[in-house]
Amino acid sequence: MRQLRYSINVTLDGCCHHEAGLPPDEESMSYWTAEMERADALLFGRVTYGMMESAWRKPSTGTWPGWVEGWQVPFAEALDRAKKYVVSSTLGGVDWNAELLRGDLGQSVQRLKQEPGEVLWVGGVTLPLALADLGLIDEYEFLVQPVLAGHGPTLLAGLRERIQLELVDRHEFRSGAIALRYRPTRATA
Repeated sequence: MRQLRYSINVTLDGCCHHEAGLPPDEESMSYWTAEMERADALLFGRVTYGMMESAWRKPSTGTWPGWVEGWQVPFAEALDRAKKYVVSSTLGGVDWNAELLRGDLGQSVQRLKQEPGEVLWVGGVTLPLALADLGLIDEYEFLVQPVLAGHGPTLLAGLRERIQLELVDRHEFRSGAIALRYRPTRATA
């Protein structure tokens, strides 16, 4: 059975918006590249899928745009080639090595978790909240940036029940960021 891991960049004050001053550096991008390469598949909601596709889908020319730095290319390529599942009731279709998931969220994700493999990776804000409320997330991975945003959406805002976690891994970066990985210690709703 595959584990479902929720991974996201977050500020010290809990902001998880991609524009909250969380620019990647070479070291963190290398870390996320390794995470993408270990994942059997990626799970996105409609908004995160659109954002990731617009930024990281390889252009039909086969050449990355000039804004993609050389040290970002391995991440872009790992994300571009990864199998993706997109949860949406409004999209008519997806491509970019993706498949739409429709219907009951819990049943659909549970089915994905039952497939052979090691890790399903989920990112974003809204979809992970729904998955946490369903008790489907097996690991939480937060790359905590040494930034105070003071505004923006916060991590898992609106969670129905408290989830107790235990630390299972940590990695410190030269920038002062820390990757923290946790597992729930009890069954959730």
